[in-house]
Amino acid sequence: MKQVLTVTTHAQTELIDVTAELGRAIRSENVHEGLCLIYVPHTTAAVTINEGADPAVKADILMALNQIVPWEDAYRHSEGNSPAHIKAGIIGPSQVVAIENGRLALGTWQKVFFCEFDGPRTRKLHVHTV
Repeated sequence: MKQVLTVTTHAQTELIDVTAELGRAIRSENVHEGLCLIYVPHTTAAVTINEGADPAVKADILMALNQIVPWEDAYRHSEGNSPAHIKAGIIGPSQVVAIENGRLALGTWQKVFFCEFDGPRTRKLHVHTV
């Protein structure tokens, strides 16, 4: 079963916790055991799983990515968003999470984050449950 969630971003680069929205999507499908594929159909955005308790972790991830892939460099892509494409490629467009007892089987501190690298924009997040 597939649902498409809308994610509105507010900055050029940001990580948005979408865990609660994914939980609602899974509950609406009435899936108790299975898998959840989370897929971002954009070339300048991604999805990752990481600690969600301390907001400094999100800031540190973005800081490190911006150091690894700075916005200003000798990029050749004419749209000017090569760093966003590279960051999206590093993080990746999808995650698969087990569903147990009708919930994402995440660890205590884990959250699912939509990663915006070329915002602000309105984006899509595909959620497939099996």
